[in-house]
Amino acid sequence: MNRIRLIIAREFNQRVRKRSFILTTLLVPLLMLGVVFAPLWLSRMQHEEQKEIVVCDLSGKIAPALTNDTRMTFREVNYSSEQWRDSLREGYAYLWIGPDIVTQPSDLRLYAEQPVTLDLEQEIGDRIRRVLETEKLKAYQIENLPQILDEIQTDVSMQVYRLDESGKQTASSGALSMGTSYLFGLLIYMFVFMYGAMVMQGVIEEKSSKVLEIIVSSVRPFELMLGKILGIAAVALTQVLMWIVLIVLLSVLLLPLLSGGAVGQIAAGGAMTSGLGDLDPQAITLLSRVTDPWFLFELFGSFLLYFIGGYLLYAALFAAIGSAVDNAQDTQQLQVPIMVPMIFALVALTFVMREPSSPLSVWLSIIPFTSPIIMMARIPYGVPGWELAFSLGLLYATFLGAVYLAGKIYRVGIFMYGKRPSFKEIYKWMTYKS
Repeated sequence: MNRIRLIIAREFNQRVRKRSFILTTLLVPLLMLGVVFAPLWLSRMQHEEQKEIVVCDLSGKIAPALTNDTRMTFREVNYSSEQWRDSLREGYAYLWIGPDIVTQPSDLRLYAEQPVTLDLEQEIGDRIRRVLETEKLKAYQIENLPQILDEIQTDVSMQVYRLDESGKQTASSGALSMGTSYLFGLLIYMFVFMYGAMVMQGVIEEKSSKVLEIIVSSVRPFELMLGKILGIAAVALTQVLMWIVLIVLLSVLLLPLLSGGAVGQIAAGGAMTSGLGDLDPQAITLLSRVTDPWFLFELFGSFLLYFIGGYLLYAALFAAIGSAVDNAQDTQQLQVPIMVPMIFALVALTFVMREPSSPLSVWLSIIPFTSPIIMMARIPYGVPGWELAFSLGLLYATFLGAVYLAGKIYRVGIFMYGKRPSFKEIYKWMTYKS
């Protein structure tokens, strides 16, 4: 154990002190927050110029009903089809409306010398659609028909509760469950491959520099591999925890600046003087769910356990690959069998989020090679305790088995140079007797 502890400390100190570790630890939270907050900041800073649309309406029904606002203004003209290009010098775009627009809604043309964005195109189309709907409603000759239709439109908000085996109910939110399922499943996939590949790369570098030949003279290959895996696991946990702390701190600092002080008012109670009664029922359900301590403990605790278990399992396999080859180019073929289950689990996320209790979802959340991603997608929807315990137990047991087999590959592979082994040769290495 002392030798393994020394190897763990060596791997941890060697990587934490690297400039790349410090840069990624500081830059990744900034990048993630930039993706979230940059659109909010840009939406506050942008000043959209009002666009003038010159309209030639041959039907005489659409142009009078188009209203102006801060985004665009409409000016009706009687230009002929030969004069429409001249109108582009007077406005942003030229809109031609055919005489049979009511019966032929596609009898529309928009001309512009400048690029027309999708938002502008959809906005003009929506305005014309609403005018056409109003014109068609008039044909029914029902008094106040538009007002009646507006009054009968009803938004339904439903609170959802999940019952456990004892009959206890807990609030449930489909939107929250789907969002957290995809987020945590994607994080597991990203972190497992990122740090697993780090183990493989470290083994290749040490093997190519002949350092392993010196180290294994005093340390068994199995101990060296296990220490390297656990050492990089400590690096991964340190970096992930630092990311979480930095993201939380930066969010606390940036959110009030981007919200114009609204967050501070809410925290002080100024924006919620009326209480929760004014909130949408679904918002109340979502709020009660994200403030449930047990839900948060189960979610983040499970993420930590599956992240560690998934990393340990795949790191052992990546270490075996690294010990079997001489350079990173030779690893591509050997990585395919390892990557397929994780990629399949990522692809299956959409199905699992729709059917979290289906037999396929249950089995994928138990099979160790897919359970780190799939179980994290099922947990927000609620998973029986025995399934969670069985899945975790099988995952860590498979890790021990993978370490044993990978150790046998490691023992032979670290001394092999100049040739990329086949799968048949690797199988022989695993069957060698100690």
